[in-house]
Amino acid sequence: MLNTQNTNATRTLEVISSEIETSENKAAPNYRVLAIVGLIALIAIGLIGRMWWRSQNLVETDNAFIAGHVHPLSARIAGVVTKVLVEDNQIVREGDVIAELDPADQRAKVEQIEAQIASAAQQVLQADAQVAQVRAQASATQAQVGQSEAQLQRAKQDADRYSQLYNTQMKAVSKAELDSANTTRAAAQADLSARHDAVLAAQAQIIVATSARDVIKAQIKVLQVQLKDANQQLVYNRILAPVAGRLGKRNVEVGTRVQAGQQLGAIVEDNVWIVANFKETQLAELRQGQEVKVVIDAMSSQPLVGKLDSFSPASGAQFALLPADNATGNFTKIVQRVPVKIMLRDEDIKQYAGRLVPGMSALAEVHLHQSDAGKTSAAK
Repeated sequence: MLNTQNTNATRTLEVISSEIETSENKAAPNYRVLAIVGLIALIAIGLIGRMWWRSQNLVETDNAFIAGHVHPLSARIAGVVTKVLVEDNQIVREGDVIAELDPADQRAKVEQIEAQIASAAQQVLQADAQVAQVRAQASATQAQVGQSEAQLQRAKQDADRYSQLYNTQMKAVSKAELDSANTTRAAAQADLSARHDAVLAAQAQIIVATSARDVIKAQIKVLQVQLKDANQQLVYNRILAPVAGRLGKRNVEVGTRVQAGQQLGAIVEDNVWIVANFKETQLAELRQGQEVKVVIDAMSSQPLVGKLDSFSPASGAQFALLPADNATGNFTKIVQRVPVKIMLRDEDIKQYAGRLVPGMSALAEVHLHQSDAGKTSAAK
């Protein structure tokens, strides 16, 4: 009986102790939970503060990409490719030969025109001889005019003398002699007129022969221009690099027949820049000359420094193939984006030459409160 009472008392004490411990545990704070909650609150406050600070001091956009000069490489004449002297992604200099076309057609054209010029030159020599001949005939005819004039003068004198010797008071000569003198004078007058007409005809022949020679000379000038063009077409058989850079998108092989204007590849210059499309609501405090932090997605651990160069004269939507017409009645206001050109430093372009290529994505970030931004903008 006594043992049973002791056992019950012990159990009662244990229950009371456990209840006391449970109450103490409930009352004691969990410091680990409090620490985690406090840390989360501090992080949230820090993130909110950071977001607020960035919204007040920074303007950024991830709608940015690298741009550069991409020059299309095309043939200026039609022909068959006989040589290709470059490979994909090869560095070329301005004037380097990219490919060569078969020059047979152009050479045949050059030889044909040269033969035509030689034939025309012979025709000019013949025309010169003809002009000289006609001028000689004109000179002879002119001399005959002088002779006819002398004969006419003598015939007039004879007719006058016979007229004085044969009249109503005196018949020193016969009437037949007088008539013969008058006839001779009339014949001399007619001959002189014929000689004058012959001179005019000879002068006209000179003009005709000279004009024919001038026409042939004009044809020679036309042929010379055609020859120059044919020689230029012969030069166009060598397709040259228009600028220095790297060759890309090569799509020409030996044996390919190309047409004039057909694109055979593209040359990309090393000089690149950033085009960042900022929202129109972000442009209020942007100025020319402000420094820009540029992060290239392909080199996110190596941020670059650029300088805001210029603003596009219109939003991107205005340069679209089919600009939106907001006067149709179905109007939804959309925040427009304006392209902004950002120039990179020359040393960065040289350092990362070949790695900064047009089309790569980037992030642009502008610190609004720059002390020298106003000076730079004013200087520009």
